[in-house]
Amino acid sequence: MPRRPFAVLAAALMVAGAAVPGSAAAEVTDRKLAETYTWKNVRIDGGGFVPGVVFNRRERNLIYARTDIGGAYRWDQAGGRWIPLLDWVGQRNWGYNGVVSIATDPVDPNRVYAAVGMYTNSWDPNNGAILRSTDRGATWQVTPLPFKNGGNMPGRGQGERLAVDPRDNKTVYYAAEGGNGLWRSKDYGATWVRVTAFPNAGNYAQDPSDATGYLSQNQGLTWVTFDETTRDVFVGVADKQNPVYRSSDGGSTWSRIPGQPTGYLAHKGVVDPVSHQLYIATSDTGGPYDGGKGQVWKFDPRTGGWTDISPVGLADTYFGYSGLTLDRQKPGTLIVASQISWWPDAIFFRSTDSGATWSRIWDYTSYPNTSKRYTMDISANPWLDFNTNPQPPEATPKLGWMNESVEIDPFDSNRLLYGTGGTIYGTTELTNWDRGTTFTIRPQARGLEETAVLDLASPPSGAPLVSALGDIGGFYHADLTAVPAAFHDQPSLGSNTSIDFAELNPSVFVRAGNGDGSNVGISNDGGRNWYAGQEPAGVTGGGNIAIAADASSIVWAPAGAEVHHSTSRGGSWTRSSGLPTGAKVEADRVNPKTFYGYAAGRLYISTDGGATFTGRAMIDARTLRTVPGRAGEVWLAGPNGLSRSTDSGATFTPVAGVNGAVNVAFGKAAPGSAYPAVYAVGLDGVFRSDNAGGSWVRINDDQHQYGNAGEALAGDPRVYGRVYLGTNGRGILYADRAGS
Repeated sequence: MPRRPFAVLAAALMVAGAAVPGSAAAEVTDRKLAETYTWKNVRIDGGGFVPGVVFNRRERNLIYARTDIGGAYRWDQAGGRWIPLLDWVGQRNWGYNGVVSIATDPVDPNRVYAAVGMYTNSWDPNNGAILRSTDRGATWQVTPLPFKNGGNMPGRGQGERLAVDPRDNKTVYYAAEGGNGLWRSKDYGATWVRVTAFPNAGNYAQDPSDATGYLSQNQGLTWVTFDETTRDVFVGVADKQNPVYRSSDGGSTWSRIPGQPTGYLAHKGVVDPVSHQLYIATSDTGGPYDGGKGQVWKFDPRTGGWTDISPVGLADTYFGYSGLTLDRQKPGTLIVASQISWWPDAIFFRSTDSGATWSRIWDYTSYPNTSKRYTMDISANPWLDFNTNPQPPEATPKLGWMNESVEIDPFDSNRLLYGTGGTIYGTTELTNWDRGTTFTIRPQARGLEETAVLDLASPPSGAPLVSALGDIGGFYHADLTAVPAAFHDQPSLGSNTSIDFAELNPSVFVRAGNGDGSNVGISNDGGRNWYAGQEPAGVTGGGNIAIAADASSIVWAPAGAEVHHSTSRGGSWTRSSGLPTGAKVEADRVNPKTFYGYAAGRLYISTDGGATFTGRAMIDARTLRTVPGRAGEVWLAGPNGLSRSTDSGATFTPVAGVNGAVNVAFGKAAPGSAYPAVYAVGLDGVFRSDNAGGSWVRINDDQHQYGNAGEALAGDPRVYGRVYLGTNGRGILYADRAGS
């Protein structure tokens, strides 16, 4: 399933880069000058799909990676980590964190380009853009496009759609989605014009009947590649009957290549600079989640002949092909990967004779046993075993899935990097494959943080942070600078949607998520270990959950069922009355009997542990929070700003100077202050108040905005000034006052 923006937040808030009047676009106007803060990631390493890894062919160790919702990165060889390049993207243009393609200049290594935009349907209200940099992504200039880009749309692993002409690096091509055709810039990406001579804008859609526009988008053009020593330019098209086009005059005229294979989409196209042959990897779908059949072909432009060089006969395939790479130090050596081989594992194939023969990275011996040419070392990121211990032949950890980008270092035949649905893997011993000895594959994702964060909890004792994440559950973060050994298990719950702890008994946690067998988990040791609770009938997903200050009761508003409460820590549930289905729920942080709910513009209160709720104030909000140490204090964040109640929601007073807010949270009070520090996320920044909202200081800057951020937010109750910020694709950030 696609990872959409938080509650499609920005789609409801912003249009054309400006706030919609009356929306939840957040802004704090009554504030002091910014305070200097240091922002860092809580380490997880990876956690999302990496559809593109791109090596520069002129300079060693200059490597870029693109993600579907978490921006772009450059590799730091000395530090052994990835450096984020798009943290300057803010809430007004959050879609720029969807990177549909990236290109590094093969002539001038300082130049790099990115095609950005999250969705081509209504989920992203803004058009896409081409970003260009002359300092390797340290700073960028933006050229808006007259159409949308889809960094998180179907087919996003195909490519690369951006390419720099190696014969004239002022010329850059962009193969657009959505039927928008081929575009070209002749001034280093500053201006773009559609190539009207290109005859085919593509026609393939995963599901033309999809009313949301997500699966029904025309995946358009898919890649551009050059023969570096001739005038040949090749373009892939999402058209199963016409997948590859060629220009032999540097892009002036174009034609469908005769005799080409049909019936499949060409995910990748690469040219051997010595033999001039074009290799393509094809699949029956655009991916990245599916694909059941495919082939690998090569085209000789000198003879016009096509040759099927598929590693496996079509009748024996259950996967398509995607990741495709050439060894530029050893002409004729190439690797191709299965696009999707979920079970028992991904498959990589290697040829040293231009595809005449192939060997597999693993083979069956006597079923279910296998022999492997590699070993996996995930000690740096041990959670990549996904808490599984499957039976042979299924492997753990897996080589990966969604293997759309597989790249051999153009300067080093031994180095391979490839993206998966959860990380980047690599080896520096690749040629051992040819010598019959094993090579070691290790995660290479340090610095690249791509989790979608749905909720955060920072208790007054125990681990400083416990998280609820999309796709990989969440973590018990005993050390913010170290990768946890495993994500939440028993139950794993898939995407965890909500997490809470008992304020006066913080060893007790609850969390809800979208599990297969259970959708609720309970912990008695501060979120380290969990057990599955029972659940009411009809539950289809996690929804929202809260636990009483003394852990005496739990209130759960799950997806698919009415609101329920439990006094047996999830052992049994009773329907709560008075609170609408789908409400947001929150416990009073002092009074164990008091819970609050919010639904359809009204605040509700329960004074009997969640058994019954009664309606109170009518107010427009999207986030409900209660204050540690303050009985009856409730804050709401919403389109009109922040509102505060000190009488258990009977009345609310607007917080002056806040025109709108995405979220609010509370942390340790400033020295000399009796009121907790208040943190708020707004359209134009993250803010802190040390006097209950009387005045505010901005604590981030324009280079640390993180795009679609703030759905999850937590203040640290033990460290003054520290706040945890959840993002939709850039993981968890924590911020400390400079010098603290």
